[in-house]
Amino acid sequence: MSSKKERNDVGSGPGESIDFEDKINAAMDKIMKDPEGESNSFQKEYEPENGEYETGKYESEEEYDSEDEYGPQDGYDTEAEYDSGEYDEEGYDEPEEENVLNTYQNGNTSGKAKSARPQPVKYVPMDDIEEKLAFLPENKKKKHKGLKITGLAAAMAVVVAGCVYAGMSYYYSDRFFEDTWINGIDCSGKTAYEVEMALADKVQDYSIQVSSRNQEPQVITGDQIDYRYLSTGETLQLLKDQKPYKWIRGFYEPKSYTVAENVAYDKTLLQQQVTSLNCAKTENQTAPENAYVAFRDNQFQIVPETEGTQLNVKQAYRILDQAVADTQASVDFGTTPDAYVAAEVTQNDPELQSALEACNNYTKASITYTFGDQTATLDGNMIKDWLQFDEKGQLLMDDNTFHQHIADYVAQLAATYNTVGTEREFHTTSGRTVYVYSSVYGWAIDQAAEAAQLAQEIQSGTQTTREPIYEQRANSHGLNDLGNTYIEVDLSNQHMYYYQSGSLIFDSDFVSGNMSYSDRQTHAGIFTLYSKTSPSVLRGDKKPDGTYEYEEPVDYWMPFDGGIGFHDAPWRDAFGGDIYLTSGSHGCINLPPENAAVLYSIIDYNVPIVCFY
Repeated sequence: MSSKKERNDVGSGPGESIDFEDKINAAMDKIMKDPEGESNSFQKEYEPENGEYETGKYESEEEYDSEDEYGPQDGYDTEAEYDSGEYDEEGYDEPEEENVLNTYQNGNTSGKAKSARPQPVKYVPMDDIEEKLAFLPENKKKKHKGLKITGLAAAMAVVVAGCVYAGMSYYYSDRFFEDTWINGIDCSGKTAYEVEMALADKVQDYSIQVSSRNQEPQVITGDQIDYRYLSTGETLQLLKDQKPYKWIRGFYEPKSYTVAENVAYDKTLLQQQVTSLNCAKTENQTAPENAYVAFRDNQFQIVPETEGTQLNVKQAYRILDQAVADTQASVDFGTTPDAYVAAEVTQNDPELQSALEACNNYTKASITYTFGDQTATLDGNMIKDWLQFDEKGQLLMDDNTFHQHIADYVAQLAATYNTVGTEREFHTTSGRTVYVYSSVYGWAIDQAAEAAQLAQEIQSGTQTTREPIYEQRANSHGLNDLGNTYIEVDLSNQHMYYYQSGSLIFDSDFVSGNMSYSDRQTHAGIFTLYSKTSPSVLRGDKKPDGTYEYEEPVDYWMPFDGGIGFHDAPWRDAFGGDIYLTSGSHGCINLPPENAAVLYSIIDYNVPIVCFY
């Protein structure tokens, strides 16, 4: 019944309590006359057609619009009254008329019957009513009964569903969800122990096939090495990580996991199995051969290495051990180079490739040396003879031996074409022919530098024509390497000549070293100028007291043989002749001051100074 309908049964104010009692009496009369028909009729009159009340029958619409004013009162619950058992389901238990009348002693007791239709009434506080009266139509009682049954069934269904869900959650608290796979095993509904047993069954019949070079495959079974499964705890952890209350996901969300299939086996037994393999037996092993460079078909080429079948037992065991630990079904030592002793030098070895390139360059190299009008050529035909080969034609790379051949060749060039340290024939201005030795002037090849240069050119296949690297050069090549520019010092005639490009440009008498003293004699030989100084002081040996044997100032100083050189001698009155025999110098060439000045102005470095007796 709507709140507005409930309000229609309530008076509009305190002054209308007598009308309210009359309504109750009229309603009771109808019920007592016809409990079913009249009550239904009362309902029909009370509930107007089309769900609307006739207008004009209320004093004011606003008097019935407030639920706060006419809503159910505290302590009065109509539905609760119906459900409490005060009224049975078969009919309405009519209360005694006397009791009804006694209930409202302060109201209208005239017994006058009034219409059951809603009338404007005044509000009567519920606290003034000592007994509540409720009316429950038959159709509403049936509706409540259906709702109670439906609600009860729904509640029971919820309880049953909850029980089933809770039961399944409990069931999967120690079992894997449906459609759960571990290492390819269907674990649906299985406990961790059952899964571990299934994993153990996988390794029960384990064996591994071992293949090797030039040998038939052999099989090592699990019982030969005490092969067995060990749990890692991962399976149990996966189960612990599973949330039991999410068991429904297993029916639409498959899961797949991979855990480590940890196994144990006797490593000592595995070592014994490795050493007992045919490929590990001595009679079945051949050592590998290194790749090498050989001279074949008039060219150098690399002969590839041979692998051999010499097993590296320790490495083979490591490989097999790892394969067994990974539960592999087979292992092939032949495809695992580390299992065998390998050749130390392979055909791809960088050093071998460099050696091949160098050897091929040997046949290409051609170095032609020039010595004035003379030449000397080194080519591949000679270089090839410096290399060593074994009976198979394998090149024996010995860098020391090869470089020694190069050094010997350069030394041969020096012995042939060097003039330093040799005696040469010299034709003097006076017409004599003398032989002059020189340890400081002439051609001298720098043998170390030339050998290094030659080795590089041979290895790069260089073809060139050049001079050797010299440590010291002379004016010209040939028997007379002095050329046509030199200074001639005739110690016997005490006269000197300066030739430039074959022309005499200066000459002078001089006084040389005193022949009476062996340590003051001017040395014979071929020299070159060290330096030029003007002025200078000539000093003798230093004495213990710090002074010198002599100190002689000069204007022009031109040394060429240690402490021996040209200089002016203003203290002398005469030059030339045989003065040098008894009154000569300490070894220097004394010149008249005016001639020393001229020589100082024209003398040049590298001009050979030929001194002879």
